[in-house]
Amino acid sequence: MSPMPKTPLPKAQPKRRGRPCKPRPIAASPHVDAFLDMLTAERGAALNTRVAYERDLADLALWLAQRGQPLEKAGTEDLRAYLAFQYVEGGQKPAPRTLARRLSAMRQFYRFLVSEGRRADDPASALDSPKQGRPLPKILTVEEVTRMIDSAQTRGGPEGLRLVALLEVLYATGLRVSELVGLPMAAILRDGRGLIVRGKGGKERMVPLSEPASAALGAYLPWRSHFILAGRENGPVAFLFPSRSSANGHLTRQRFAQLLKELAIESNIDPEKVSPHVLRHAFATHLLDRGADLRSVQKMLGHADIATTQIYTHVVSERLKQVVHEHHPLARRKIR
Repeated sequence: MSPMPKTPLPKAQPKRRGRPCKPRPIAASPHVDAFLDMLTAERGAALNTRVAYERDLADLALWLAQRGQPLEKAGTEDLRAYLAFQYVEGGQKPAPRTLARRLSAMRQFYRFLVSEGRRADDPASALDSPKQGRPLPKILTVEEVTRMIDSAQTRGGPEGLRLVALLEVLYATGLRVSELVGLPMAAILRDGRGLIVRGKGGKERMVPLSEPASAALGAYLPWRSHFILAGRENGPVAFLFPSRSSANGHLTRQRFAQLLKELAIESNIDPEKVSPHVLRHAFATHLLDRGADLRSVQKMLGHADIATTQIYTHVVSERLKQVVHEHHPLARRKIR
């Protein structure tokens, strides 16, 4: 008699980290849709901001729905409980910036409901803001930036010329990466010495180009057509840095960041230190290091508030302290 076949044991399921499962999506609120449309149309909010706020409000709505409370009718204590829940979920505290963004989404949403007559009170007005540390921005030294540009120049060909132009323009202007990769051809001034940049909120600003940046653009432009897909030569927007593989017609932020990481490795620089935003930080800090005034740097960076630009003065101050500590003849003298 043949032995009975053994019933296979169920495979052990891998342990999940963080949330036990992905929350089931809920029906979108028409009030949230109207709020997001207002942010985009009236306040010129960036797409990334809209997506982040939509995700934050969907998370809040799901949490409230699981407790039988509609998003539009939540009270102050409901919102406080939700924020407190963020600190215990998964045993990890959210970053202060993340919590501040979620709080901002709530405040603006309920303020919108009040302004539209959907609510008589604002439950988010009594919430306290989380304390945020202000970490100093990461930067690269002048020597490290120079090494990366030199490495890009050794590549040659259309790819190398484009990468040199991207680096030189970014380091010469301090543009946000989305501003850089989305530059239209029309952004270049007629004399080639500057750019007209459309930044956050659709605001335009003029930024000058250094001679190396102008020269790098001049060397790259004859090869620009190499990156244009056949049939797109006369598209509705002629981008300065087009891409054959991108759906939106220009080089993506992600691809440019990847190119910088590769270039950092070639230049013997830790790739974790390098990103488009770090080069923006380097631009601002190196200008202030060499005596540029804060207002000029603010205008070139496109900051609405000079307080945002002032963080770079702290970087300069910390570097000066280090220089004094390392090189002043009495800096390490012990006081008895």
